[in-house]
Amino acid sequence: MSTALFDHPYISGLLGDAEMAPHLNAESQLAAMLRFETELAMAQAVEGVIPETAASAIVEAIDHLTLDFNALRAGVERDGVVVPALVAELRAATGGKHGRHVHFGATSQDLIDTAQALALKEIVKILERRLADVLVVLDELHKRDGKTKVMAHTRMQAAIPVTAARKIESWRDPLIRQNQRLTQVRNDLLVLHYGGAAGTLDKLTGSKGPAVRARLAKRLGLRDIPRARHSERDGLANFASWLSVLTGSLGKMGQDIALLAQSEVGEIVLASGGGSSAMPHKVNPIGAELLVTFARFNATLLSAMHHALVHENERSGAAWTLERMVLPQMTVAAGAALRTAAGLIGSLSFRPTA
Repeated sequence: MSTALFDHPYISGLLGDAEMAPHLNAESQLAAMLRFETELAMAQAVEGVIPETAASAIVEAIDHLTLDFNALRAGVERDGVVVPALVAELRAATGGKHGRHVHFGATSQDLIDTAQALALKEIVKILERRLADVLVVLDELHKRDGKTKVMAHTRMQAAIPVTAARKIESWRDPLIRQNQRLTQVRNDLLVLHYGGAAGTLDKLTGSKGPAVRARLAKRLGLRDIPRARHSERDGLANFASWLSVLTGSLGKMGQDIALLAQSEVGEIVLASGGGSSAMPHKVNPIGAELLVTFARFNATLLSAMHHALVHENERSGAAWTLERMVLPQMTVAAGAALRTAAGLIGSLSFRPTA
């Protein structure tokens, strides 16, 4: 049994997301951290914090760096995070008198949180595009089948006849509202984390700290905030809540579709579905079921993200590690749910009630 079904050799065909996964793998995370170190050195050189020659040496070392993954793995086992081992390799590669300027004024959480923000910047773009795609196919379904007469069901019992538009709008409108909420979520998510040991930029005197931070944020395309949010995780928790509401809304749609496609009901016809090894006549509503699964999965993991809000004092290794275990899975689940939904909606049609 695999512990990582999202990138399982064959189960990933159902649960995985080939477009989102590269933004979450180890290689991309390390590349983002090295980009942080590159841009940090260049920003500090412009502000006169480190010599320009040191910045050039650091950039040159990063451009030609070959990482020792065994050393990084051992470093994580020892330190709990990869950054001390990564910085040690980079300082050794930079060498000479310039090596001491690597990572100046930064701490491990600056690198990891900023690398995460850079990854989420790309992931949010994918989610936004896919959500727009789902809204388009729902609009098309509404135009084509909206006037079809079907039966409303309350508490799982037949109620009164309604048009299919009534059902489609109950799927579409929550997604429209989620799309509108994304602007604020993005604003609090895509921020630079650069504060040093206790988040106070204590090694950069006077106005140097804010100046370097502002320049670094601009170079990375992230929002500059006055204080690193090392122990303030509300932005990430709000994003996790957004992901859970998104998948929950899609899950409601999936549950409806699975019920309406039942042989005994037959108000929705699926053009395609899953086959059965024992009953070849069946067309199983795999996509609809999967939307329910993703909804319940993210709803379960959301509580873990809310637990990760509880940081003791200026940094918590426990809460931080929990967050890093949970959030990538929630993002992939949301991305896969949107992709599944678009395909599912495009494959169904409403059949009038007899």
